[in-house]
Amino acid sequence: MGNAKAPFRITVDTGGTFTDVVVGDADGQLLIGKAPTREQAFDGVKEALEVVAAELGTTLAEVLDQTSLFVYSTTRATNAILEGTTARTAFLTTEGFPDTLVLREGGKANPFDLRQSYPEPYVPRHLTFELPGRIGAEGDVVKPLDEARTREVLETLGRRGVEAVAVSLIWSIANGAHERRVGELIEERLPGIPFSLSHELNPIVREYRRASATAIDASLKPLMGAHLRQIESDLREAGFNGELMVATSLGGVLHLVDVAARPIETVRSGPSMAPVACKVFAEAEAESDGRDLIVCDTGGTSFDVSMVRGGAVTYSSETWLGPRFTGHLTGAPSVDIRSIGSGGGSIAWVDPGGLLRVGPQSAGADPGPACYGRGGELPTVSDAALVLGYLDPETFLGGRMNLDVEAAERALTGLAEELGLGLPETAAAVLSIANQHMVGAIQDITVNEGVDPRQTLVVAGGGAAGLGVVPIVKELGARNVLIPRAAGALSATGGQFSDVVAEFSASQPADTGHWDFEAVNGALERVRSRAREFGEQLGEKGIAETSVDYFVDARYAYQVWELEIPLAGDRFETPEDVTGVNDAFDATHHRVFAVSEPGARVECLTWKARLRAPVGREAIEATARSASSAAGGEANPRTSRSAFFDGAWHDTDIYMGGSIPTGAELTGPLIIEEATSTLVVPPGAALRVTPLGNYMVEV
Repeated sequence: MGNAKAPFRITVDTGGTFTDVVVGDADGQLLIGKAPTREQAFDGVKEALEVVAAELGTTLAEVLDQTSLFVYSTTRATNAILEGTTARTAFLTTEGFPDTLVLREGGKANPFDLRQSYPEPYVPRHLTFELPGRIGAEGDVVKPLDEARTREVLETLGRRGVEAVAVSLIWSIANGAHERRVGELIEERLPGIPFSLSHELNPIVREYRRASATAIDASLKPLMGAHLRQIESDLREAGFNGELMVATSLGGVLHLVDVAARPIETVRSGPSMAPVACKVFAEAEAESDGRDLIVCDTGGTSFDVSMVRGGAVTYSSETWLGPRFTGHLTGAPSVDIRSIGSGGGSIAWVDPGGLLRVGPQSAGADPGPACYGRGGELPTVSDAALVLGYLDPETFLGGRMNLDVEAAERALTGLAEELGLGLPETAAAVLSIANQHMVGAIQDITVNEGVDPRQTLVVAGGGAAGLGVVPIVKELGARNVLIPRAAGALSATGGQFSDVVAEFSASQPADTGHWDFEAVNGALERVRSRAREFGEQLGEKGIAETSVDYFVDARYAYQVWELEIPLAGDRFETPEDVTGVNDAFDATHHRVFAVSEPGARVECLTWKARLRAPVGREAIEATARSASSAAGGEANPRTSRSAFFDGAWHDTDIYMGGSIPTGAELTGPLIIEEATSTLVVPPGAALRVTPLGNYMVEV
């Protein structure tokens, strides 16, 4: 892949507030650059890379010239969906089913709140068109596709200035002939207009999820195609000649051309990298002791929590963009991430009842928190941390951004007056409320799914993670938390270790009570064939080694929702193979819900092949080798200052990141200042520097 002699791998995560860049070398050293996210994405990337280049004593052009792999992730797709700036998209569906995107799957977070307006569909009804023709549930043609009417609809789309087309016909997963023909007619009548076909993109039974995924994917194609091409052009012009790959929502990477064809895979791609990084660090440190990992990623805009269970990153098809039920569901498999609007830029406010609230609104990067000195006036979590003495106004972002203490105090003064509290007490309350939001998000993915957080290892990252992670872990009842030195760019760091990951699926209902071996093996052969074809394409690009694992979405008979379970192989030959599915499902159901029904029939719906090509192996091995054998020595603080803990000011030692010898043990209160993050260790907690130079805090 790329230039075999090139020593660097560059990974980028363009977030809503900051753009994080990680440059890794062959020795496992990770250098981090961080810059505010710009309107032109490459401007932020360039600024962050120039910081790393200066640290290396070279230029941006020389770093890019010596880079073999560049992995890019961005929030551009997610933000476009949430802000409604995607392409003008039409939705084509079977006659009689125009309200699939309108009705969704029902549900309401608060069924007794009658003030809430019914949410708008992803594609408005005036751009939804019905096509005569019908495929039956068994794949038979109940009614031929009306091609004349289809051509009329496409001509209407052209007159209305449609920029993308989503095609989701009833039972296309059983027979995709009608959808394929519509695609041919789109190419004929609307040349150059991108489109997505549901049976190719997300072949699942659930109609809304398939239609929603198709509409989202189609709407992103013009935007993300242009964005990715621009990033590639900017990189090449700046001197990059290596391999460009894009992070995906599966926690892996794909080549740019593959992602441009399925841009839905860029949705939430940045956060999906965080558990990959945490898994590598925990295993390299041998700190997990076989425990599951809770992964906390706190940025400027949001708090993302995910898990590594049994040594594997967990996946889900329940990815909502916006609130559950009223947002939009991708319906596609991705790393299971729960997000809330609580980060460094989250705005604190008092509701009409006089209660303090934090988020979900964020000050973003522009103007940002008041302490950024860019015109922001509303109090945020970062302002509170600065007032409490947790942040140094002169060393933020490695000294490249000076924080305005007076502006932070002004922003919090109004809040303090409303609450009738002193300034430090108000700032402490803001952090406490933000921390409680994060505890709730963690409990949603742990306690609510049968995981005892007390038996896990918490791994935390993100630029704002270190400000409140210790109280969060204490509230959960966990024993300790691992904070990598690269915490300030956790998601971008995960890109260093990510493999190519691609998933292929096929819908084929089967019941363990009366198993159809031929039908199931046919579905598995379809996904196996697609995985093999994709692997051959990777081989042409220099990636020869691949592995494929197989899964099925299954449920007990008459249940509504499925669980993903692994398969022992890629074919079913004997009744014992079917019994294995029953046993695996019983075990998974018991783990998630603490109850199972051994011997009950299991319904299997969607069969999956998940291909992995280990392009991140070299970086993982280099990280493991970089563990230092040095231990002992003295840890000398750079300075000290007053910081507010437990209602009082404490004289607190301040250490520079990397200055504490491995093996050293310290007790709080203390603060460690990295160039891109700050770790606050309150009184009563103890810190140990691990062999890799990361931080383990015992709470």
